[in-house]
Amino acid sequence: MRWINFTAAGHTAYGIVEGDDVIETAGDIFGKWDRTGRVHKLADVKIEIPVMPRTFYCAGLNYVEHVIEQAAKRGETPNIPTRPEIGYRAQSALIAHGEDVVIPKDATEKVHYEGELVCVFGRTAKHVSEAEALDCIFGYTIGNDVSERTWQKADRTFYRSKNTDTFKPMGPWIDTDVDLDKLHTTVRLNGVARTEFATNHMLFSIQQFIAETSKYVTFHPGDVMWMGTDGVSPDLVHGDLVEIEISGLGVLRNRFVKEGQ
Repeated sequence: MRWINFTAAGHTAYGIVEGDDVIETAGDIFGKWDRTGRVHKLADVKIEIPVMPRTFYCAGLNYVEHVIEQAAKRGETPNIPTRPEIGYRAQSALIAHGEDVVIPKDATEKVHYEGELVCVFGRTAKHVSEAEALDCIFGYTIGNDVSERTWQKADRTFYRSKNTDTFKPMGPWIDTDVDLDKLHTTVRLNGVARTEFATNHMLFSIQQFIAETSKYVTFHPGDVMWMGTDGVSPDLVHGDLVEIEISGLGVLRNRFVKEGQ
């Protein structure tokens, strides 16, 4: 099932995507819900952020090639993580499919994309085993973990390099029926494929991250966990269009614009 958060005629609701139609629903997508009988054309609705998470988790350095390539660009020896460690991102940085990523006026030229699989939690969970981990997941969507690398290197935290307003596009919807081993990620810049990788070829699996993290924190319905990226990004400039496609999940598309232009 494919869930979409959308606005039509000034009204925002959840719906189910069936072909070219959106079947509007009422209720809680993580609990009880019903079809309302109202149907909209997908092409006519405004796609919204698929879910506003209570907590926004993010796995870093979760693909070996990404770790190696980033270290090589810095002239450093790669430091491969030995255990899954989670980080956090700001809700305020989230934007929807089709909305613009705004590059701040004082940003350097080192603004990069990171195409990521996003897990959406569907139930409250604590002390979850690896065997139980995927039962906590409601569905999956796509994220673009935009980064300003000069700030990332210079600052003590990620407050602006990762969490600047608009730096976290997510969408376009949530798919509940996903075969993780069949997923393939392709990132296109202005229509040309620049990054490709097997989505589930992670250093630490979703199950490992959930089991380890849930020892210390409680997951809640609607929380999201972004699972990291592979490959490297070229420097992005004003007008660039980035499309992140994960096979079976759709395409997350956002244009990059320089503030004030």
